[in-house]
Amino acid sequence: MRSPSAETLLRTRRRFITASLVDSVGDGIYVPLTLLFLHSLTGLSLTSVGAGLTAAGLCALAFMPVTGVLIDRFGGRRVFIGALALRAAGFAAYPFADSCPAFLAVALVVAVGMWASSPSQQALIGDIAEGTERDRLLAWNRSLRNAGMGLGSLAAGGMLAFSGSTGFIAVSAALASVFAVAAVLVGRVPAQRRSAIGPEGGGDGFRTVLADRPYLLITAANFLIAFGYTAQAMALPVFLTRDVGIPEVLAGAVFAVNTALVAALGVPVARLTLRGRRTRGAALGAVVFALSFAAFAVLPGLTGGSTAFVAVLAVAVLYTAGELLHSGPAQSLSVQAAPDHLRGRYLSVYQLSWSLCRTVAPLLLGFLLEAGPWQLWTVLAVLVLAGACVLLLAERSLPVHVRGGREAATAAPAQVTA
Repeated sequence: MRSPSAETLLRTRRRFITASLVDSVGDGIYVPLTLLFLHSLTGLSLTSVGAGLTAAGLCALAFMPVTGVLIDRFGGRRVFIGALALRAAGFAAYPFADSCPAFLAVALVVAVGMWASSPSQQALIGDIAEGTERDRLLAWNRSLRNAGMGLGSLAAGGMLAFSGSTGFIAVSAALASVFAVAAVLVGRVPAQRRSAIGPEGGGDGFRTVLADRPYLLITAANFLIAFGYTAQAMALPVFLTRDVGIPEVLAGAVFAVNTALVAALGVPVARLTLRGRRTRGAALGAVVFALSFAAFAVLPGLTGGSTAFVAVLAVAVLYTAGELLHSGPAQSLSVQAAPDHLRGRYLSVYQLSWSLCRTVAPLLLGFLLEAGPWQLWTVLAVLVLAGACVLLLAERSLPVHVRGGREAATAAPAQVTA
């Protein structure tokens, strides 16, 4: 069978990026408003909403192995479409979930769709690109997703300008529409399956993943470093306003700076980091994370006013540098280390590191915030440094093409890129 032309490959990548951008706008609308949005639509208390979301998230984790099997059997594109369709249906149903059982059912549908989106999307990238082209597509996807989430946040603010519950109903309708459109756009991506696995061997497939010690080390390292990412959204706003004493508006500016820098510099930084070994690039990013956390720990001792805000921005830029250095190589490692015929199972296991972190983080971060202004950042620094050490430990047993760098460039055959 004749391989697709460079023009066909380029068109495929553009269609995928467009679909991913639309999907990220939906995430940007939903994430900042989660509790307030659901509290207004369902009429349930904030405590009930929070407990329901946690329960739904934990139950959704049980579907991750099924997601991996479905990806390997039907391809990342079909599963990604299904995940987006679940989210569209869930958000369309939220205005009618006026009882606790109905809310839990809808929340579970949305959570399953959310957890299944990431591994299926990355599996789709693995299907439509390979080698350095795969790394580039992952980098573009990350950058544009940050831009899309920023646009979504702005759109959410505009919709909430409506009085009463009208704004939240508009948010619900917008979310359902955005994810439905994203599903249609993904359907236009002509994915090239590189290999497939039949209905048999599901258990053997997961036994292969669990026996792959280097991949499990990568996953464990990501679990530790992921706390650095979750702290930005969950703990940093409380820390900046309560312990550093800057206004909420200025605290929001810190997130805007992070989003803008990641969107603008994601691709150029990825090109630089992926010239070296992926494990060392990701470990370097974790070390920079640790430095930024150490800086956050000493911020409360600074004087207030403009001096404190300038110091916060400087540390936020350092944190963003760690994110830029770590995210590209780490994500490439998870996709490149997964064999084609079991990519779904591998990525579903890797996704568990993110999902478990996001499930555990609210409890751990809340406890550390209550302990004092510096304890949180000290523990986070230790966690991400431990993750960096695990990545370097895994490097010894990873294949050359997974590690990347000069060795992989000389060993790999020449590739024609679009």
